[in-house]
Amino acid sequence: MNNSEEPGPKLAYAVVFGSVMVLGLPLNAVSLWILLRRHSLKSSNAIFMVNLAISDLLLVISFPMRVYLYATGTWPLSSKACDCITMLFRNNIRSSAIFITFISVDRLLAVVYPLRSRHLRTASNAWKSVALVWLFVLVVNIPEGLVLAGNLKRVNESTCFEFRGQQQEQQPGSALSYFQLVLVVTLLTVNLVSTALVSCTLHRRLNDSAKVNNKVNVMLIFAMNLVMFTICFLPVSIGVLTIKRDKITPLVCLASVNCCLDPLLYYFSLDAFWKKKEDVDLAREQ
Repeated sequence: MNNSEEPGPKLAYAVVFGSVMVLGLPLNAVSLWILLRRHSLKSSNAIFMVNLAISDLLLVISFPMRVYLYATGTWPLSSKACDCITMLFRNNIRSSAIFITFISVDRLLAVVYPLRSRHLRTASNAWKSVALVWLFVLVVNIPEGLVLAGNLKRVNESTCFEFRGQQQEQQPGSALSYFQLVLVVTLLTVNLVSTALVSCTLHRRLNDSAKVNNKVNVMLIFAMNLVMFTICFLPVSIGVLTIKRDKITPLVCLASVNCCLDPLLYYFSLDAFWKKKEDVDLAREQ
């Protein structure tokens, strides 16, 4: 394993990834079960959240090998396995950022343009959007996977989980790193604009509780989204271009925490999250 770090930090990384795994696995598994069992997938919001939970679960299943590597300093699997597990992390950053933005835009349309957006906020459009997101993620994997494979020929396999700094990557890798930063900043901007528009709309409707229910929950959704972008997604996207490879692991740990925060979105975003979908449908009819 890379000797530029002391055993202490490596054990700390193992503890962090282990803790995130212990929390993230049951939280997302239970959330996914509730979303599928108690909420109809006819809602665009629920569809985005189901796919967000799936993205987080794909990330969490890679944590046991991260814990093993940082705890023991050895890698028992092949370099291809390193590639796959590294890609799960990068895919989670991109897919989670996009699905969270979709949730923000969906809430924006529901609050600011409730009538005019009905034809847009359909299950059919949501599934099409979800399919495009996963297709986009897979397409990006092709050049990025080639860069990772090339890097592993020049570095020890035990460093395979780390983002390579710009000076240590080939040009295609640097381009993908810049692309990731642009993507995250663009999505963050969309979330900021959505938050401002919804906040202004709710302020104008302060005394009209019939039109917008659970105003506090609505704003908590946007607050959680901004927290995840500014704490989890943005630092690692900037760090990959500015920090040396062996110093990026703390930001990777921080980014991984997003899979523990996402379940809070499900609670705040869906009315009557713990109720059966029949009860929710009945409440909507009334």
